[in-house]
Amino acid sequence: MKWNAKLIVYKGVSRIGVFFEKNQSLIQEIKTFADARWSQSNVCWHVPDTFENRFIFNVLPPEVRLPSPQAQVYLERFRRYLQSKRYSDNTVATYHDALKVFFIYFKEKSVLDLTHDDVIEFNNNYILAQQLSASYQNQVVNAIKLFYQVERDMKLEIEKVHRPKRAKKLPNVLSMAEVKELVEAPTNLKHRAMLSLIYSGGLRCGELLKLKPVHIDSERSLIFIAPGKGKKDRIVPLSGRLLPMLREYYRYYRPKVYLFEGQRPGEPYSEKSLQSVLKQALAKTKIEKPVTLHWLRHSFATHLLENGTDLRYIQEILGHNSSKTTEIYTHVSTKSIQNIKSPFDDL
Repeated sequence: MKWNAKLIVYKGVSRIGVFFEKNQSLIQEIKTFADARWSQSNVCWHVPDTFENRFIFNVLPPEVRLPSPQAQVYLERFRRYLQSKRYSDNTVATYHDALKVFFIYFKEKSVLDLTHDDVIEFNNNYILAQQLSASYQNQVVNAIKLFYQVERDMKLEIEKVHRPKRAKKLPNVLSMAEVKELVEAPTNLKHRAMLSLIYSGGLRCGELLKLKPVHIDSERSLIFIAPGKGKKDRIVPLSGRLLPMLREYYRYYRPKVYLFEGQRPGEPYSEKSLQSVLKQALAKTKIEKPVTLHWLRHSFATHLLENGTDLRYIQEILGHNSSKTTEIYTHVSTKSIQNIKSPFDDL
């Protein structure tokens, strides 16, 4: 995000003003922050003045944004460890940044002396006090547990550190009519093919971007998914209706390495650009839901279930380790619920 940020006063309250040239993509991004508002008088978007937001928008003094020199050494060692274990770039960045915030909070304390009580204090006085999400809290706890599992000669006992209870949120799902409207919205062939392929195979965003032409087996109507989340290979069905579109796309674009490439030949299409493709497509539809790319994967699984596909096959196609993860779609499917007659009808 190309922006400048500084502290402003809005109606007598300190806020963080975020300044950038008008750009729909950036506006959508800033709207994802809690209580983000537009100020006509300041001519900027602004978000609550919290430590987390100050950290994100770089409005803290440089010395405050860094943990202690000792912690910086451990952080770099932790990053190298994660990379050596072949964690994904996203996971490395997430764990590193989460642990960094934890160490900044206890900047005056040695990494070796931090304890389980400090984790509780951080949870109560930082995460909960700022109403940060349970998923963020879970990321921090995962990073802390892994770090202290690797660095053993320390006071913190990882078995005493517990993850937060996860909220049982149902996945967001589009109707088949909405999916059809969405994937047919782009006029650009590449954009239409990418959105269609995500839905037709239940792919994660990263899995789509790693696809190569050789991964498309048109003879057997299969797509080979290279190691994605969990470092597992798997195959998913290739839609017969999608195949002609992919062939037309390939003839027109002639990708060098990846099936979907960016501006430079041989380099994969970026995740940010793919998100922009979705936003542009949504703008052309009547769908007023906050759709993300992952909604297409959820919709794929739910529609399979509603069409009678066995849950075990759906689990295998999605690449879930546990059947419990896949079973959540039984709570989203409305087919059986719609067939239930309300006793009110017989009154």
